[in-house]
Amino acid sequence: MHSLTHSNMRARFIQLGFLFRAPDSVLHHPVFGPNPPILNLCRYWATFPVTAPPLCETPDGAASVGEDRGCPNNSGDVLRRWGCSDTEISKIFHRRPALRKADVHCLQSKLNLLSELGLTGSHLVRIINCRPRFLSNNLKQCLDERLEYLEALFGSREALLKAIVRNPSLLTYDLHDKIKPVVDAYYQMGFTRKDLVPMLLSRPTLIPRTSLNDEKLDFIRRTGISKDSKMYKYVVTLTAISRIETLHEKLANLEKFGFSEQEVFGLFGRSPFILTLSVDKVQRNMTFVLGTMKLSAKAVLDHPFLLLSNLEAVLKPRFLLAGKIEDMDLVPQIKGPLMLRALRMVEMRFVKAFIKCHQNAVSDELMEFYTNAKCVKRLAESSKKTVYKGFPF
Repeated sequence: MHSLTHSNMRARFIQLGFLFRAPDSVLHHPVFGPNPPILNLCRYWATFPVTAPPLCETPDGAASVGEDRGCPNNSGDVLRRWGCSDTEISKIFHRRPALRKADVHCLQSKLNLLSELGLTGSHLVRIINCRPRFLSNNLKQCLDERLEYLEALFGSREALLKAIVRNPSLLTYDLHDKIKPVVDAYYQMGFTRKDLVPMLLSRPTLIPRTSLNDEKLDFIRRTGISKDSKMYKYVVTLTAISRIETLHEKLANLEKFGFSEQEVFGLFGRSPFILTLSVDKVQRNMTFVLGTMKLSAKAVLDHPFLLLSNLEAVLKPRFLLAGKIEDMDLVPQIKGPLMLRALRMVEMRFVKAFIKCHQNAVSDELMEFYTNAKCVKRLAESSKKTVYKGFPF
């Protein structure tokens, strides 16, 4: 009969704990004599080789199963063994300090699930930065069914992986009450899988914030957009994730500048990204275009980029530079239709076309003027109070 060490005896009793729940007084009751049957059975089991992983101590003193190379002492060790660098672990703990005290084995189990999906340490940093409580969710619920459905939706495991990194909540949303109804709603609106997947990637809040009621459907219809238009998917998704009060507010804001309701709806249909702009930005851009540039309101209908462009970084500096070039009697001058073309140019092309085309001294003077014009901050910007009204979409 093999002799048992104290640690081996303890291990055997833990492994057989599910069979024997008798108190210590029963094991040593006089009726059984010095060698109770239960102890004899345990010694008999001890003659067989141990195939289970070695036992280790958790921080609270309880025995648990660990790896051959030793058990992780804390969640940092778990993340390090999973493949995270010290820098990535630091970022994760900074964003979610509660993970420092996470249960080691529960955390290891969830990380193993992420490994099966192909996620790495760098992916986890982005996920935790986006959804700090991500690892606090139950990731195993309907996991196989969820992955099968999402992989069919996105077309491949690689596309699904990209979507999960963009929106980790795809692994936590209720599959039957949240994901499937929203996807089916967009299919009923005439979307194809090819239309829907880019929207899910570009708008991570599409699933939880989608709401299509009769009033929103009427809003979409009044834009005059057809289902064959390339802008249709943008009009529908931006309307679906916006509050109806926000839509009415943005509609009324443009009407104040002389547009009719029909013209505003047509503008939304041709350039749906205007729906993403705040009321304040639209007011400031419209005031500058109409009051300073002296353009007509119709110019905004024909050139929606005047609302989308940054006022401080694009519109104002380039308009002021046009005046400087005119004062210096240089050519080419930025006037008329060329003004609208110049405002649409990317930065490098604009500088090359209207600044670098001159001699060194003149070019340096124009460049200094243009740089200073871009550095002018909005009046009283630092003292402006931010008013939070909730998420606008």
